[in-house]
Amino acid sequence: MKALSWGAIDRRLFTLGSSALAVSVTAACTGPNGSSNFAASLAGGGEKKEKEVVLKADGTPELADLMKPGPLGEKTMGSPSAPVTIIEYASLTCPYCRAFHAQTWPTLKRDYIDKGKVHYILREFPIGHTSGAATIAMRCLGQNDSARFFDLYDKFMHQQKKWVSLEVRRDKIYKIVANSNVSRAEFDACYDNKDILEGLKWVKQRGRALGVSGTPTFFINGQKARSVLTIEDIKRMAAPHLS
Repeated sequence: MKALSWGAIDRRLFTLGSSALAVSVTAACTGPNGSSNFAASLAGGGEKKEKEVVLKADGTPELADLMKPGPLGEKTMGSPSAPVTIIEYASLTCPYCRAFHAQTWPTLKRDYIDKGKVHYILREFPIGHTSGAATIAMRCLGQNDSARFFDLYDKFMHQQKKWVSLEVRRDKIYKIVANSNVSRAEFDACYDNKDILEGLKWVKQRGRALGVSGTPTFFINGQKARSVLTIEDIKRMAAPHLS
């Protein structure tokens, strides 16, 4: 089976495994149902929402529920005491997540995160088997080193066309992480790390319980946005909390 062409992604429809991944009009990637292995179950849909999470009438969770960390802890940038907290749910294979990372992220980091205005939290929401496999490697290799985690995230995003394929191809995924001084043995061991696997499954299931159904999905001080946010969008949503 041939690797997925970048043009196919940019035409807003691609498949991962045997399921179609459709992109909605709100500029977000949504996922398939069903699973046949861990990476598939991590990436697939159909998980039940946690009973203790009750969404408000507008479809957003209570702030206390939203801010609950998972068993693996959070991957964050910026000061925890910043007046604005931005949570992003992202999938490594999502072209809209890539668009946000390329177009909006540099300014967000420079003008808001680095200046103490925004506390940023990245949560994994893999869509498709290939995204699930890459997410396992990224979290495993960066679990105890957040700088390495975000470096890998950046590499996966900027180099999507080099590793995204119809089938899960670990060799291609490894080529991305190898540039961060990762041995093949270290990489392969990640897929047997049950703590990482179960922790990531919790993050995905919890995201669904919080009302996340596609990527990118953002919560800005609890306000939900499911689209490729521009820096102007962020300025507008953050402004009331920065005055």
